[in-house]
Amino acid sequence: MGKENKSRYALLGILSLAPMSGYDLKKMTSYSIGHFWNESYPQIYPMLKQLESEGLTTSIVERQEGKPDRRVYTLTDTGWEALRLWLGEPFEYQVERNELLLKLFFGGLVPSTISVEHVERHRRLQLEALHHYEQVEFELQRDWPTHPQLPYWLMTLSAGKYISQAIVSWCEETLLKLEKL
Repeated sequence: MGKENKSRYALLGILSLAPMSGYDLKKMTSYSIGHFWNESYPQIYPMLKQLESEGLTTSIVERQEGKPDRRVYTLTDTGWEALRLWLGEPFEYQVERNELLLKLFFGGLVPSTISVEHVERHRRLQLEALHHYEQVEFELQRDWPTHPQLPYWLMTLSAGKYISQAIVSWCEETLLKLEKL
């Protein structure tokens, strides 16, 4: 049996926050879980149809003045149960695919300046991510101070901050080593 598609649970989880259209789901996914889980429109829309066909969601069409109609999805009782069951299961460890590390592993085949450029870029991206995490943390605490999920949202945000801080440190250490080559 193949690996189970965890995207279904990401979408069920986001729908647990409120009924949403596919567009709203993509926006909320990018804002909320996007630092550790990514979903694209080509993944979202077929998955929404599948979830509805399995009875995990229902949808209604909302008419909009001057805009195309939009389909809004809501969790069913069965969808809530499936989400809660999945949340109680052990997580599956996944090895991250990391193109920077792949290139660095074979970095001896090109001038070290190329590896330096890659690591410097990665460092900049992590510093940008840290700034973004701090902004999101401020917005969450400002906009949702009493939401029962806030502590959990902040835990995942904290993981992103720690990972980015560690990667920045690793980049600085790696750059020092690359300078000696």
